[in-house]
Amino acid sequence: MNIPLCDDHLCIRGRDSFLLVGKVLSPFTLFIETQTEEYCQFLDTGDLVAVSAPEGGDPRQAVILLELVRKFHAPLVVLPKDHPGSRRLRMVVSAGDNIELNCSIQRGTHPEQHLLCGSEEMAGMILKTSPDGIEITGMPDSMIIEHRKQLG
Repeated sequence: MNIPLCDDHLCIRGRDSFLLVGKVLSPFTLFIETQTEEYCQFLDTGDLVAVSAPEGGDPRQAVILLELVRKFHAPLVVLPKDHPGSRRLRMVVSAGDNIELNCSIQRGTHPEQHLLCGSEEMAGMILKTSPDGIEITGMPDSMIIEHRKQLG
């Protein structure tokens, strides 16, 4: 399924969770900080930034997280495996031209930006950039898709 998307946000809602996606508006280098290393990932115009809320929550918070990366180029922090803070992360972020949702990974512990922790109902969904929007595969029929205007 190909969904048109310009500079607005796409919200994919499940029964108990949601995913907010936006396209990168101008090229920048995303810094990904781990306990021992710093990774640099170039994001080009049209790449994706996604915020996953496996337990649901306030979409306004997801918009803020998305814009911190997309507009203000905030770095991402990756926690070590089994870090106690992982349990408190309600929303997590990933960016790139290809993002796969997985429900069996621990939140906040994966520097590989093609993987994003998601709910069981969204597990296996794959998002890819396309010239006019986002290509989504593996999306259950029960999902609701909404376009949202970006914040000022």
